Formats: sequence, structure tokens, C-alpha cells
Amino acid sequence: MMTKPIVIGVAGGSGSGKTSVTKSIYEKFKGHSIMILEQDYYYKDQSHLPFEERLKTNYDHPLAFDNDLLLEHIHKLLNYESIDKPVYDYAMHTRSEEVIHVEPKDVIILEGILVLEDERLRDIMDIKLFVDTDADLRIIRRMMRDIKERGRSIDSVIEQYTSVVRPMHNQFIEPTKRYADVIIPEGGHNFVAIDLMVTKIQTILEQKSML
Repeated sequence: MMTKPIVIGVAGGSGSGKTSVTKSIYEKFKGHSIMILEQDYYYKDQSHLPFEERLKTNYDHPLAFDNDLLLEHIHKLLNYESIDKPVYDYAMHTRSEEVIHVEPKDVIILEGILVLEDERLRDIMDIKLFVDTDADLRIIRRMMRDIKERGRSIDSVIEQYTSVVRPMHNQFIEPTKRYADVIIPEGGHNFVAIDLMVTKIQTILEQKSML
């Protein structure tokens, strides 16, 4: 067992390709001790609010996330303790009663739109990545995903993008790029950047295993 696990933060706007980057790195280490921890699972519990209030939730705002719980769980994982990861019910706009038991690993990939926004999260990361993709590509990807996977109409996706997603991206997500150690353009299609990251992670793993 190493002294403590490696934490890699992967941020970027909605539809930027950060999930593809995360999965690509994960696949390269398949068979090793690696896990993905998604910030999306840590939206705040809203069971105390009426359903009509929950419908107004802005999921692209930093205050939507329960970073206190996320930090508590990361610190447990850093001490090689298991956690019960919350599950979010998007239909009810609150946390589900279900949890997912997660065992600690040597590499933790922390992925989410705002993982670089909270200084406390940044401070525990060994590597900070920002996946940077042009806005036109991001909205096309989001539109395809929301229509296909979430049954949304084109009009509702565009309305949400222009009224919430875009302003939140410009105000909160884009500025976190300055905290990144590495900026990866074009997401999961940037194989050179992904290979460089894999090499870097392998180096850190080797160094830590010798301590």
C-alpha cells in the first residue's frame, strides 16, 4: 500500500469531453487500483424543500454541490477507508435513499464541472486537468445527449443552455482553467494529451510505491 492515493481532478464545461478523458485514463489503468469519483453524485440533498422549489435548482452553480460531504469522503479514501457514495435522483431533484459502497484505491479520478472551483478540493489534488472545448461543440454534444438520453426537446435544451448553462460556464467554470496544471483541448479525442497524463500518473505511482 502506498503512503496515500493519488488524486487527479478533471474539470471542464458541460459537453467538453471531460468524461471521455476520465474514462480514457481509467481504461489505460484497468487492472490497477483506480476509481472514478463523480462530483455529479454529490448534489445537495433537497428533501426538505417542496418539489416546486426543487425544480428551480441550478445544477451548474457551485452552491448546488455538497462539497463538504465530498471532501469528507475523499479524506476517508485517502486514509484507505471505504465510503458510501450518495446517489442523486434527477426525477425527484433530491438525493436518493440509495448509496453505492466504494472501496479505496491507489488512484482517484475526481471528475466534474466545478472540481477546480473549491480551493479545498484543489489542495488535495496531485494533478489538475481542465478539458477545454469550443462552446459550439459543447452545446451540440449536450443537445445530442439530452435529446437522446433524457428525452428533452431541442427548444428546452437551447433555453436551458442560454439562460443557465452558458452564463454559469462563463462565470464559474471557465475561470477555474487558471488553476489547471494541464489544459486538454478537444477532450477525449486528444490522444497525445491523454498518453502524457498516463505516463505522468505512472511516474507518480512508481515514486510513491518506493517511499
